[in-house]
Amino acid sequence: MPAVGIRHSPTRSNEEIIYHIFQRSFYDSNGDMQGDLNGIRLKLDYLQKLGVTAILLTPLYQSPFYHNYFADDFKKIDPTYGTIHDYLMLIKELHRRGMKFYMDMETQYVTEDHIWWKDGVNNLKSPYADYILYDDKAHTTPASIIFNLHGLLGYDSVYRRITTVNLYNKGVQEYNYRLFKFWVDPNGDGKFDDGVDGFRLDHMMDNLDNKEPDLFTKFWRPLLGKLKQVNPRLKIVAEQAQWGSLGLDYFKNGGVDRVFAFRLAFAIRSFKKGQIVAAADSTFLATPANKQQVVFLENHDTPRFSYGVKGNIDQLKLGAALNLLLGGVPSIYYGQELGMSGTNAALGATDANDIPNRSAFEWYKSDQGKGMAYWYKVKGPWRNTFNNDVPNDGISLEEEQDDPNSLWNFYRKMISIRKAHREISKGTYQTLTNSSTDVFSFTRYLGQREIVVAVNLSDKPLNADITLRNAARLKEVFGGAAHAQSGNHINVSLPAYGIEVLN
Repeated sequence: MPAVGIRHSPTRSNEEIIYHIFQRSFYDSNGDMQGDLNGIRLKLDYLQKLGVTAILLTPLYQSPFYHNYFADDFKKIDPTYGTIHDYLMLIKELHRRGMKFYMDMETQYVTEDHIWWKDGVNNLKSPYADYILYDDKAHTTPASIIFNLHGLLGYDSVYRRITTVNLYNKGVQEYNYRLFKFWVDPNGDGKFDDGVDGFRLDHMMDNLDNKEPDLFTKFWRPLLGKLKQVNPRLKIVAEQAQWGSLGLDYFKNGGVDRVFAFRLAFAIRSFKKGQIVAAADSTFLATPANKQQVVFLENHDTPRFSYGVKGNIDQLKLGAALNLLLGGVPSIYYGQELGMSGTNAALGATDANDIPNRSAFEWYKSDQGKGMAYWYKVKGPWRNTFNNDVPNDGISLEEEQDDPNSLWNFYRKMISIRKAHREISKGTYQTLTNSSTDVFSFTRYLGQREIVVAVNLSDKPLNADITLRNAARLKEVFGGAAHAQSGNHINVSLPAYGIEVLN
């Protein structure tokens, strides 16, 4: 039976604004240069001032890798992040504030340090003999993982072997249920004030790396269904392994509530109207009414949006507007609101290549000070190669928070507009046709409520005649562009990369 007694009152799911944190790089509370759980808790005032309502962390469990994917123990929190007590304090404080918490999970792979490997390899009598996949019947050769890899070299020059978990095994399935259930309700009292509000499922596939087919019906849907019986309010978001996928099969067969709008993210980065229209139409119109798309510009696996636009403040603001006003459930990657830059490095066969996309949050003008999480500068052959942190470059919270024209304050403005207009999160999406090849326009409407957004994707001023849904008179919410309405047509004059929001 579903548990009852939820005590906290988190923001309604379709009004959420998620803040995606690579926690090792966010805020260091104890001076070891490692971002940690207490550091996040100390910065919840900051997150609420920004306007976000939920946080998503990368994995917390113990792993030999800095990003904590590929676990050696799913039940242990990486000690550099803190203790289970620190974790529970963070969750309870989030819920006290009406915020939500999402946990990233990837239980499809384990390292050579995991008990299933250590006890199961070369031991057919082990209780874990069939918990991982093998290339031979004698269980001497654990199977490869994605891209046919058998291990990874860490940024600190430490190599660890990795293998794929046997998700068909009944013991593995029961283990996953108990593991996920613990994070849903750690003390088992059915109140969930100390539990997650949902999970991000990393690299979710129906056929895991062409090794295990039909996992939606044989593993994921049964697991997620049982978890929903524990807490029906859980939200499950799948990271589609194929980033070009709209994720419709994940909704229909995988039992998830949300997927990531990858196609839309890549289209926004293109600044090409045709691509954005095609992606927005297919993304929003095909998504079932009771499901959601997570709309984002960047994450821990992609180059920073600022890198792609070379720090152009007008393009950064345009991207922010689309991130937050298009609809769906928006996700902001930590530092995105500052315009932090970074792209994959060419550092050889090592997991250091993604560190520039996961560098320390820039709290200070000098890029030095209490809480700076420069863990990647402590050791390893790559420690002197990361130079995203440039003092006095205008990219830091200290430099931006009191500047009314800063990107940070623009994010706050877009968030406030979103929160003031429920039609953005709850309404129906429609692309609006217009006369310009470089102006993208759309509406979100809910009953008599409607918001219209037009953005100039080019570096030149443009006029556009937009065909509206109806002749209702619109007033300006944001932008300042000259506009004139006649019936169901409105003409707007937008500056380069201009943004106009009407209601």
